[in-house]
Amino acid sequence: MDNSDRPRVLVVDDDPALRELLAEYLGASGFAVGTAGDGVQMRERMAQAMPDVLVLDLMLPGEDGLSLARELRRSSTLPILMLSARGEEIDRVVGLEVGADDYLPKPFSPRELLARLRALLRRAGTAAAPATAAEAPVAPRRTFGPFTVDDASRRLLREGIEVPINGAEYDLLLAFVKHPNRVLSRDQLVDWFKGYERDAGDRSIDVRVMRLRRRIEPDPAHPVYIRTVRGEGYLFNPRAEAG
Repeated sequence: MDNSDRPRVLVVDDDPALRELLAEYLGASGFAVGTAGDGVQMRERMAQAMPDVLVLDLMLPGEDGLSLARELRRSSTLPILMLSARGEEIDRVVGLEVGADDYLPKPFSPRELLARLRALLRRAGTAAAPATAAEAPVAPRRTFGPFTVDDASRRLLREGIEVPINGAEYDLLLAFVKHPNRVLSRDQLVDWFKGYERDAGDRSIDVRVMRLRRRIEPDPAHPVYIRTVRGEGYLFNPRAEAG
């Protein structure tokens, strides 16, 4: 994989023609591109150079994409865009549940893939050039209950101890923390985080809320911080008051 200052993407797919197409297109679009045909090659490429974002096919020979994403999530917050030839909702939901940050069904437009990768990198703070010391704003530390949301390091802390959380979950939590005691609709949240055309039945936000509740709620089945407002969306309640 190229060692330049360009954002690094690793494409893991068992279709050589698709790997070649994406390597050419993403390379011409400003990425340093690496490719792999299976999980073994993926690990080899990542040992040589860790990418900034991963494109991971669901259906791979040997270990499938779900297993690889689950493995990566145990030790990494690397942004993951998952691909699937089937495009069924259950695939999308399971992919998001195991830790993928976004999901794209095949066939897809390379332009849409590029837009999604750039959105993931923006959320992760990778694609933008770093600010100088004079320009860098002082990032606030926001607190609720025993938790601290540290914008400077994009970390979630519980009584000073870091809570594992990936980029998509962090961004969703930050949106809630910035808009306390206000109902945020699913459509509004999807528009904020995706910014491109989507299916009317997109349930990715619901899956991410479920995962986020597992990080912060004393009892995820009876949430006190992120409450569901039936028919409207979600409301963040920083004081964990009864609804």
